[in-house]
Amino acid sequence: MWAYIFGAICPKKGKGAGLVLPYCDTDAMNQHLLEISQAVDDGAHAVLILDQAGWHVTPKLSVPDNITLLFLPPRSPELNPVENVWQFMRDNWLSNRIFTDYEDIVAHCCAAWNKLVAQPWKIMSIGLREWAHRF
Repeated sequence: MWAYIFGAICPKKGKGAGLVLPYCDTDAMNQHLLEISQAVDDGAHAVLILDQAGWHVTPKLSVPDNITLLFLPPRSPELNPVENVWQFMRDNWLSNRIFTDYEDIVAHCCAAWNKLVAQPWKIMSIGLREWAHRF
């Protein structure tokens, strides 16, 4: 079994929306888009930066009206602020551990994500990109 953390952040507000799921496919991405959509403030609109993974670019996605997808050029993960989040979570909460079973892995993933979203200043410091806020 596998555990995938689907997560999105708003570096400006220090908010995050995420799910831990046992699969990484179009259905999982659709669930994640719904989770993000619910986290977007009323009257606001989210721009979601994505790589070009198959489950991101499929026409089978149901993109909510309050989200716009913005695709990065191929092989450019350094442009995606959430990549720094994954590195931070691995470095601080998820690496160098022995997990007892699958439920323990899921519990650690959920705890790490919840710890992150409980610290909006961390999301802001990890995710802000100067070039993204110039204009």
